[in-house]
Amino acid sequence: MRIWVDADACPVVIRDILFRAAERTGVELTLVANRWLKVPPARNIRAIQVEPGFDVADNEIVRRVAAGDLVVTADIPLAAEVVAKDAVALNPRGERYTAENIRERLNMRDFMDTLRASGIDTGGQSALGTRDRQAFANQLDQLLAQARPAPRRD
Repeated sequence: MRIWVDADACPVVIRDILFRAAERTGVELTLVANRWLKVPPARNIRAIQVEPGFDVADNEIVRRVAAGDLVVTADIPLAAEVVAKDAVALNPRGERYTAENIRERLNMRDFMDTLRASGIDTGGQSALGTRDRQAFANQLDQLLAQARPAPRRD
């Protein structure tokens, strides 16, 4: 498993959780953004800077992701493409996008976009809280544990 991060909008606190997990487990972690990002000096952690532009980072992640990889993103259309490639998509609040729930999420996103376009104030998501960070860390730990091969018993 490799971890890909849609880093342009990823909260710093979530990146820090990912850095610690990558350092602890040795899993390959790649942040993709259209700006330069500082990452810890580790062999398995890197950042890719893409050209500025609409969905350029998303397209780079989709191009590189493989089945079984994990993508951290709050971008629902990106998550849908990731799930379609048999990879795992997790948002910074610890919610996992699946083949079962992604269509509903896309429909709700489109509905909210329509409301906003017609001038209706839909508010927005609340700030990322302690429970959100904990939920993300718990989901990440579960996914990393599932990805590790079981110890050999000879």
